[in-house]
Amino acid sequence: MIIRSVEFKGSFVETEFCPTDNLPEIVIAGRSNVGKSSFINSMLNRKNIAHTSGKPGKTQTLNFYLVNEDFYFVDVPGYGYAKVSKVEREKFGQMIEEYLLNRSNLRLVILLIDFRHNPTEDDLLMYNFLKSYHIPCLVVGTKSDKITKNRTPKRIKELKSELILHEGDIFMPYSSVLKTNMDEIYQIINNFTMEEK
Repeated sequence: MIIRSVEFKGSFVETEFCPTDNLPEIVIAGRSNVGKSSFINSMLNRKNIAHTSGKPGKTQTLNFYLVNEDFYFVDVPGYGYAKVSKVEREKFGQMIEEYLLNRSNLRLVILLIDFRHNPTEDDLLMYNFLKSYHIPCLVVGTKSDKITKNRTPKRIKELKSELILHEGDIFMPYSSVLKTNMDEIYQIINNFTMEEK
């Protein structure tokens, strides 16, 4: 996939105010320090279209990025950040749940987990939530460049086992630095965004 254009279309807190042009939407989800902004920037070949921050929990809205005028990347608030108040965490959770369950344009959730560590309880809850509502999911292990090539196959096997991946779901390591598996992720996105054309 060649990224010809990327445009930030806005931040929203309610689904009813999100873009209405009926284009496919690919959601980027994950806990708040998993590297969502770095993943988005590297996949879209833009240095700072999604703002990275040393402070986890910065994304507090549904952020829409129009890609090639064909589909959206939707960055949702990260989960599991302890320093955000319980009320705020619940508010973010409700916002994400309402979007995931009611947004007819949603085609795929890319669930980011940290390749270096076992999935957190929140990661497992999110994955199982997606599966319980039959929402298509690609699980991506970020920061894979931090693990040696020799250890990578074993790490993939361990993470698949921890997640108990459903049949048809794919797990793939990714590095925003090395762009590992970028073309394969593009192809999966393409499969979900082009199916109606």
